[in-house]
Amino acid sequence: MQRRVLILAGGGGHTGYGYALAEALHGKAPLSFVVPKGDSLSATRLSRFGKVDFLVKPRGPKTSFPAFTARLFRASMESLSYPINAFDAVVSTGSNFCVPLAIVAWIMGIPVVNIESPVRFIKPSKSAFFLQLFSVTTALHWREQKRFLDGTVVGPILPRPVVEPRNEGYILVAGGTYGHRLLFEALVESDLPNVVLQTGKVDSTPYIKKHPEWKAFGAVGNFHEVLAGAELVVTHLGVTALEAVTYKKPVVLIPNPEWTRTGSVEDARYLAKKVNAVFVSEVSVEALLQGIEEARGRKVPALRNGAENLANIVVRLLR
Repeated sequence: MQRRVLILAGGGGHTGYGYALAEALHGKAPLSFVVPKGDSLSATRLSRFGKVDFLVKPRGPKTSFPAFTARLFRASMESLSYPINAFDAVVSTGSNFCVPLAIVAWIMGIPVVNIESPVRFIKPSKSAFFLQLFSVTTALHWREQKRFLDGTVVGPILPRPVVEPRNEGYILVAGGTYGHRLLFEALVESDLPNVVLQTGKVDSTPYIKKHPEWKAFGAVGNFHEVLAGAELVVTHLGVTALEAVTYKKPVVLIPNPEWTRTGSVEDARYLAKKVNAVFVSEVSVEALLQGIEEARGRKVPALRNGAENLANIVVRLLR
């Protein structure tokens, strides 16, 4: 009987590098996944590689402490009843979503591989820092992360390009899973004619009303197609900046000050250097337009994909 791997994909960027690892592991071991309840996009993306189950996610960017406590208890109960003993290795992609089930796996004697976020350079994410206590190793994207975590540097874990990059002349403004309201509100004051907005959970109606020539969507399974056709990408502190590089797209990186539980402004500066992005700290139309113009002349670096390195680590655990 083949030994099985369970990947805990916490949604958004966490699903992104869970997907990249699944690509590298596909055909080497049977795969299954657990994603947050309600995250149909993650489920659809990962279902091509194996069975997908759902569990409750304890906390989002704006979840209150009382709600978090209640949801964490519920997530723990669901994790205790999950058939984790059917698997021979468990991979956590780093979100708080992964913590309860990863601990249950550790209690059952199943090796856990922990992945730090690729946007952390100053201090570790809380989930990765905590889960390193229960993991056989923590996969790190960058050497700088060795300063605060005892792990293995595998390189940035990136999905493989699906289509050839092209330039259809539009600027892709990507706000991630939850959107970047301040960025959208600044950009809508510009006269840029050819913009595609990825707004996440932010309602795009007021922006399209003011700019009917623009296009907008919340989330799509074929995001890579939109990414591949862009002239350049304006995005927040997240995995999209790395995915843009795989499609050879210049990046304008502007962190979202509303999300205080993700990486800091200094983290964003580090990531901008890694992908040779234009870093914009001021959310204003003037700063954005200047950043976009500057990005047009930036050379896109080639990053070595660490997904295969991480896949090899997981496969060795199965032997």
